Amino acid sequence: MPRRKRAEQFLAMARKDFTALQAMTDPVVFSVEVFGFHAQQTAEKCLKAWIELLDVDAPITHNIIVLLAILEEQETDVTLWWELVDLNSFAVQFRYEQYDETIEDLDRLSIIARLKSLLEQVEGRMSQE
Repeated sequence: MPRRKRAEQFLAMARKDFTALQAMTDPVVFSVEVFGFHAQQTAEKCLKAWIELLDVDAPITHNIIVLLAILEEQETDVTLWWELVDLNSFAVQFRYEQYDETIEDLDRLSIIARLKSLLEQVEGRMSQE
C-alpha cells in the first residue's frame, strides 16, 4: 500500500479516537483509563501518519517515544510533542490494570487541546503533500 494511503488511514483512525475523546471530559462517566487510552491512540496514530508522510515505514508499536525519535531522525522538530509520552502507559498498562486512584486525574481539556493541535499539524502536512 502506498505511504500516502497508509498516512490517510492512520489519520482517519486518529480522528475517530479524537472525536470519541472530546466526549469523554466527564471523569464520572469515563474512567481515566478509557480517556487515556483514546488520548494515547490519537497521538500514536497522528505520529504514525506523520512518519508515513516522510516516506518512512511507521513501526508496529504503541510507544510514543519510539515514534517521536523516528521523526527526530528525519530532522523533524517534535519538541512540542514530547509531553505526550506521558500517555504511553495508557496504551497497554492501564488497559489491563487499574489506574492508581491516588494519582491526580488527567487534565482532560488540556490533553484534548494538545491533541487537537497535533492533529491539525499532521492534517496540514497532509494537505501540503
